[in-house]
Amino acid sequence: MEIILKQDVERLGSADDIVNVKDGYASNFLIPTKKAIVATSTAKKVLAENIKQRAHKEAKLIAEANKIAEQIVNKKVKIGAKTSTSGKIFGSVNTIQLAEAINKKGFTIDRKQISLPTDSIKEIGKYTAKIKLHKSVVIDFEFDVVAE
Repeated sequence: MEIILKQDVERLGSADDIVNVKDGYASNFLIPTKKAIVATSTAKKVLAENIKQRAHKEAKLIAEANKIAEQIVNKKVKIGAKTSTSGKIFGSVNTIQLAEAINKKGFTIDRKQISLPTDSIKEIGKYTAKIKLHKSVVIDFEFDVVAE
């Protein structure tokens, strides 16, 4: 039986895939749990239109993310932290402080979009974080951790 998956199914396919499965698997599990629908000609047309619209929206989102990426790469951010005489930070610098510093520059970046080289930074110096603006747009962002 040919079906259209509504969500990702392990070892079968991802959402919006058209796959062939045994009739019993489709009618007894996939369709009742709303993980799939029968791939009729109208359902295929609806799927094609949805994919086309989603691609158009996706292109807009990628263009916006690239625009933000060009602007944010040139910005310099310094994060102040209380340190000892040896350069160790009391506490640590994490994605929350970095997101706040970037947002003060006029951008709206969520801390969940930022990944640091380590979980937290405990010494002063220059670091590079990865900012995921979109699933296909990831930039390297350099910032400094300085003593206050």
